[in-house]
Amino acid sequence: MTNPNVWNQLLIWPIINLLMALYKFFEWLHVPGPLGFAVIGLTIVIRLLLYPLMAAQLKSAKKMQQLKPHLDALSAKHKDNKQALQQAQLDLYKQHGVNPAAGCLPLLIQMPVLIALYNVFYQVLQNGNMTKVVSDINHVVYLSSLKISVLDLSFFGISLGIKPSQWQSHGWWLLAIPVITAALQYWQSKLMMPQQTVSAPVDNKKIQIGQKNDNATEKKDGKKEQNPEDTALEMQKQMAMITPLMFGVFAYQFPLGLALYWNVFGLFGIMQQLRINAEK
Repeated sequence: MTNPNVWNQLLIWPIINLLMALYKFFEWLHVPGPLGFAVIGLTIVIRLLLYPLMAAQLKSAKKMQQLKPHLDALSAKHKDNKQALQQAQLDLYKQHGVNPAAGCLPLLIQMPVLIALYNVFYQVLQNGNMTKVVSDINHVVYLSSLKISVLDLSFFGISLGIKPSQWQSHGWWLLAIPVITAALQYWQSKLMMPQQTVSAPVDNKKIQIGQKNDNATEKKDGKKEQNPEDTALEMQKQMAMITPLMFGVFAYQFPLGLALYWNVFGLFGIMQQLRINAEK
């Protein structure tokens, strides 16, 4: 954390300074558990800073969802001509102003920030040597007013440094934390899934998503060949199941402060997704 490399100077140290500024602010207000509120405040600030990028990503995903029935229709229409199918898909994207890769760039830009946030919380909360943690923080803050003599990890009487995996010594209620984390991730993933009840016309016929004929095309030998769009949808469904489980495992093994960050970040993501889904 104190190593003056590019990663630390550009991301880790600014985040620590912002976290300490919020910590000092809530401490000045005599708010119990200032670190917990500082984590929530930092998460909100980062979420607001990333809002334009995340909005662009979510809107791109929504447009792709809306085009799903049309893509299914084109797959059915050009099932024997892959070149014609690809050209028809490109024309459809151009007609609706959709760039299939548009959702990837914002995510790539967000990732370094999210990884840096994770590193900050992990290093501050995971290290059992609080004397060293305080010393490291004081070494990287920009202003002397941000220096601390002690770091209070308590939040509503709970240490943000303990882990749900320590439930046997700290209480069974800790097991609820990874469940909540996984549930929030699952909810957000479900909100991003394409609707399955929309139909689109092709050659005066309705193509219903979810029908057997749309999900596969027949080869000459009678076997079914999965369409690329349906393969991507299946992968998305699998990720919607795997990602919540993965975050649940992380929340079980890592300090509560990280789960607090993930859950606040997830709640804002859900609200943002609901708002975008409500837009016409």
